[in-house]
Amino acid sequence: MKSQKFELLDRSAFSALTLHQKNDYLQKLTACYMQANGRSPIELSREALSRLRRFYSRRSLADLKLEKMADREMANALFRVADAVGRGDLEKRIESEIPPTSELRAPPIDDDQLMFFVPNIHDAPIKDDINVMDVAPFSLSKTKRKGRIRYDLKDCSITVTGGSECGMANAYDYDIFINMVSYLAEEMRSYRIARKKGRSPSLPPKVYCPTASQVLKFCRRGNGGRQYTELEAALDRLQDTRIKITNFKPGARRETETFSLIDRYKVLSRTTSDRIDHIEIVIPDWVYHGIVSDDGRASILTLNPDYFLIKKPTARFIYRLARKAAGQDQAHYSLKDLYHRSGTSLPFHKFRSAVVGIVDRTASEQFPDYDLELLSGRESPVLRISRRCEAAVDELPEAKGNKTGSVVQTDFVKSRTSIPFS
Repeated sequence: MKSQKFELLDRSAFSALTLHQKNDYLQKLTACYMQANGRSPIELSREALSRLRRFYSRRSLADLKLEKMADREMANALFRVADAVGRGDLEKRIESEIPPTSELRAPPIDDDQLMFFVPNIHDAPIKDDINVMDVAPFSLSKTKRKGRIRYDLKDCSITVTGGSECGMANAYDYDIFINMVSYLAEEMRSYRIARKKGRSPSLPPKVYCPTASQVLKFCRRGNGGRQYTELEAALDRLQDTRIKITNFKPGARRETETFSLIDRYKVLSRTTSDRIDHIEIVIPDWVYHGIVSDDGRASILTLNPDYFLIKKPTARFIYRLARKAAGQDQAHYSLKDLYHRSGTSLPFHKFRSAVVGIVDRTASEQFPDYDLELLSGRESPVLRISRRCEAAVDELPEAKGNKTGSVVQTDFVKSRTSIPFS
């Protein structure tokens, strides 16, 4: 939003307007904001206008009472600072009230902005554990889901169970798990570098202590009150979600292992507005030992940072499966197999329609790292997942997966694409 195009009214001037004038002013302000960002103006709903009126009336700029300050030079300096802050806050609020015009989720306004006191984990490659990438270890539903999901695969059986009170973790809750794995991977990388330089560092701790704002920043989310409330609820679901794996490999003793996505968590502090602030997350053994390994071969894969901008849970599931199975090459999955691996509660025809929609949108909205194509199959269409060559130009060679989804457990460097997908 540029001041030379549209000046903000102060709170007293805004309060003096009639209801109709306030709504008209906010509509024009929103139109100016959208045009400045290369988007077509859109009409706000009555509810959105009501929320914007309440927000505008209590902007912090007026609370400074600068008109009563004796030092006019200081008052003018504070006015310029507060005005800049007020504009930024208002832009975020306007953005939150604009209804989506596409399936894409735009990154947060300050997504590329320098953020002080954010640890190195914000710039670390986005990691996911390879052991749970063949299936969806979370619910694809946006609503609360109880009960369990069972996956019967060729060499193992996987059961995902949600808690009776909180339900099962969903695709967005899983972002916190990825944040935890990425933190541990970055700590282990720093440990190995220190060892090579002849130092004697300590192994990474099993306790991860981020702030809520650092987690939200890493996961490319906004920092409104709703995000903080959802973050705490997500931690509850992650702790209550348990995964059980039974190994069916021929010639090997059948083993069953059960674990949770996070061991436990604690809210160490809250803000004055009772928002969750500092968090302590205990990393479960199966994650810790998979990354903190003596041979240096961590069982993780690097995800594209735009993974967090993928809006639909089904599309997120497909990307994770592509990352594990296709690697730098190609993989094929029948929609029947894909349906089974997704664990969705949707009937097959609706799941098929959702996948067709995702593939169709790749014509205009590039899917991160991979091209998707539906081919004819015997029982159902087949999804072909192909790595885009241009996305891998700056990457180191990595193990190629075959068409059945097997891949060598190793670590990869990150890549970026410029366009998110939903």
